[in-house]
Order: sequence, then structure tokens, then C-alpha cells
Amino acid sequence: MKAERGIYLIIGTFFFVITVIYFLWSGEAGGTIMLFAAAGLGIMPGLYMAWWARRMAPRPEDRPDATLAEGSGPVGAFPANTIWPFVFGIGAAFTGLSLVWGVWLAVIGIGFILSTAINVSLESRRGGSV
Repeated sequence: MKAERGIYLIIGTFFFVITVIYFLWSGEAGGTIMLFAAAGLGIMPGLYMAWWARRMAPRPEDRPDATLAEGSGPVGAFPANTIWPFVFGIGAAFTGLSLVWGVWLAVIGIGFILSTAINVSLESRRGGSV
């Protein structure tokens, strides 16, 4: 978790510095609050990962003497070819277009998205196409 916490803390620190500069330069409250929230979105997970890394054994990714075999884990079973990502994309497109063309498209899009969620879980349990 050393790499992940470092990345999050660097991003959070960057946004915090930008927040201070923005506030001192503009004095505008809305943008300052949004930049401060962005800094929190980087700092909070980074601190959580730092806290958690002290309580667990180092992962193979964190050890310089680790081998590739230690880092490999079980590979899950995934369906070879499925239509459901395409159906989900259609549902997302209809839902997004409902912001422009009307709420009736959101009903269709949410129907596509719900059917995708149901059928993907059924497909993953059965191990094949539905």
C-alpha cells in the first residue's frame, strides 16, 4: 500500500496547495470550498491506507525482494463473450439523453440498466450466456 498511499497523499497535498493559492489570489469562497473538497478526496484515502498499512503485513508489491509468483493470485472465471456491457452502454446513453430530450428516455434507460444488472449476476452464477 506504499505506492497507493503515496499517490493519494501527493494528489491531496497538491490540491491543498492549489486551494491556498486560489483563496489568497481570488478570495472567492465557492471555488475554494470545491478545491478543499478535492484535497480531502485525496488526503482521506491516503491517510486511511497509511493507517491500514501499519497494521498489516507488507504485500508482495511493497517488498523489494518479492517474486512474481508471490504477487499472482487466483484468476476468476469470466464469461468469454457477453452482450450485457453493450446493453448497459445503451441504457447509459438513453439515461444521459434524457437530460436533453425528456424524462421518458430515462425510463427506458433505467430499464436497460436494471435488466443488465439482473442478467449479469445471473450469467456470472451460471457461468455462461443467459
